[in-house]
Amino acid sequence: MVKLDILSDPICPWCYIGKAYLDRALEKAGDHPFAIEWHPYQLNPEMPAEGMDRREYLETKFGGKKAAVDAYAPIAEHAEKAGIKLNLDQIQKTPNTIDAHRLIHWAGIEQKQTFIVSALFKAYFEDGRDIGDRDVLADIADSSGMDAALVRRLLGSDSDIEDIRARDAHSRKMGITGVPMFIVGQQHAVPGAQPTHLWETVISEIMEQEKAETD
Repeated sequence: MVKLDILSDPICPWCYIGKAYLDRALEKAGDHPFAIEWHPYQLNPEMPAEGMDRREYLETKFGGKKAAVDAYAPIAEHAEKAGIKLNLDQIQKTPNTIDAHRLIHWAGIEQKQTFIVSALFKAYFEDGRDIGDRDVLADIADSSGMDAALVRRLLGSDSDIEDIRARDAHSRKMGITGVPMFIVGQQHAVPGAQPTHLWETVISEIMEQEKAETD
């Protein structure tokens, strides 16, 4: 197996789109060669713990309503190509994602990372849920087969907060300035929401190389 490390934030639309493109390639390949691990990267590490109004956040980030609308036009286009529906008008708040990243980390211990990541993307972008709310996160954990009561207790503590922040900071020190970021085989960085055909090529080349090595 080849390690595929993915740096992502569950409120990043390009991360959701990038995952959808990758998923298509993985489904087509069937027995794909990747061992996938998700890593934390907060788009807004200084976001208040309670989050902020989404409209205010977008207009502040992009410099006004028109600029925010323009910035999201290509996102909507690529989401449609990727086969996902973004119900952006349902999102009321932009959350702090430190707790969502803690949940992803704990899911990794139970081999449920990708399942939880998918559930977080859907909850935020399709259902308009506040994934900064610990009750919402516990519910997502429960629906994914994790122990919701344990997750709720962990979320109420400081467990792994500093570890998540340290991993995020390490990625920035390594020069990563945006997500999604895919690192193939701990060597090759593939930035951005790459189209399915690129992943099909990568998967095909890896599988051909593995076959040649075993022949």
